[in-house]
Amino acid sequence: MKELQFNRHRRLRNSETLRAMVRETRLHTDDLIYPLFVAEGENIKNPIASMPGVFQFSLDQLGAELDEVVSLGIPSIILFGIPLEKDAEGTQAYHDHGIIQEAIRFAKNRHPELIVIADTCLCEYTDHGHCGIIENGQVLNDPTLDLLARTAIAQAKAGADIIAPSNMMDGFVAAIRYGLDEAGFSHLPIMSYAVKYASAYYGPFRDAANSTPQFGDRKTYQMDSANRNEAMREAASDVEEGADFLIVKPALSYLDIVRDVKNNFDLPIVAYNVSGEYAMVKAAAQNGWIDEERIVLETLTSMKRAGADLIMTYHAKDVARWLGAK
Repeated sequence: MKELQFNRHRRLRNSETLRAMVRETRLHTDDLIYPLFVAEGENIKNPIASMPGVFQFSLDQLGAELDEVVSLGIPSIILFGIPLEKDAEGTQAYHDHGIIQEAIRFAKNRHPELIVIADTCLCEYTDHGHCGIIENGQVLNDPTLDLLARTAIAQAKAGADIIAPSNMMDGFVAAIRYGLDEAGFSHLPIMSYAVKYASAYYGPFRDAANSTPQFGDRKTYQMDSANRNEAMREAASDVEEGADFLIVKPALSYLDIVRDVKNNFDLPIVAYNVSGEYAMVKAAAQNGWIDEERIVLETLTSMKRAGADLIMTYHAKDVARWLGAK
């Protein structure tokens, strides 16, 4: 045995303190963005059956949730609106007093220091559930761009700190950047859903946001889950058009894409730990099959290790508590 030559990697694993000293990736509460669903109406706090612990809130119920988020040290939220009325062109998305605009004002008035991100899309506001204008069963790209720009401007006027367009139309970042600049919001950053796949992991979200397509699917504008090089083309276009952040969605099954985007683009990278990923962990935890805290912290740390600078996650409140207790 004396003749053997090998490296002794275990020397750096001898104690928890030593392991912590050489730990390469750390998860912080400052990394977290918490998604919230805001519904038009009163006295609404509807639990999402497929997403335990997640609710739809009306404005009169939203305050306590925002207070808790801030008290936990979570620095940012992203808002999704659920209107009472929908139509073919999603007009409530860009109405100055639409639900998302009112929610932005409410959040910023209650907690000015909270970074409020506005999801900029039409699917929650259209009666057909698609992310753009429909003609003969097809989603029209260019006519949709004007509505997206109008939506972003309305959100900016309401006080949003960051605009996060999620629609996956070609040219959406360019259209929104132009619209914001012309409206006097050149200082406002765009957090682009640059790499967004057509994924089965979105199922619970569509229950939460009431945004399921009424016909067909979104595969003509969201990306094919088998594609990797396409992700680089999509991200490159958004960078050229003026994006300030790049989102990869979903995250867990796309960590290779997170790393590719991180390696190729010098912008903050956001991983969206989506509803299906959340729901699977919650279901397994409720059945006693897994240690929820350890699984969630390991999962989110893997996203950081892959290259994410920020993580959108429905686990944010739990994670903030767990990290605060350590």
